[in-house]
Amino acid sequence: MVVLRLKRMGRAHRPFYRLGAMDKRSPRDGRVIEELGWYDPMATQGKDAAQIKFDTERVKHWLEVGAQPSDTVRDLLRKLGIEVKPAKSANKGAKKK
Repeated sequence: MVVLRLKRMGRAHRPFYRLGAMDKRSPRDGRVIEELGWYDPMATQGKDAAQIKFDTERVKHWLEVGAQPSDTVRDLLRKLGIEVKPAKSANKGAKKK
């Protein structure tokens, strides 16, 4: 199964993340299938500063073929105006005792 996940880069106390399509079994900072963009939470809010830069066409492609975004990636995609269907829960509709 493919997931869209952030990969942490940068130095100590200065995080920088790359968005990647990864196999679910790979570690957080492991091998990616395809790099899809980056996210800089520490970027200044100046005129030329960008905080999020994703290749939206490729992100949409991966979502269409069944990739599931992590919770953080889902929130970032909503900021960019890309609506993501919620993941199907395995115990959806199960009765609780």
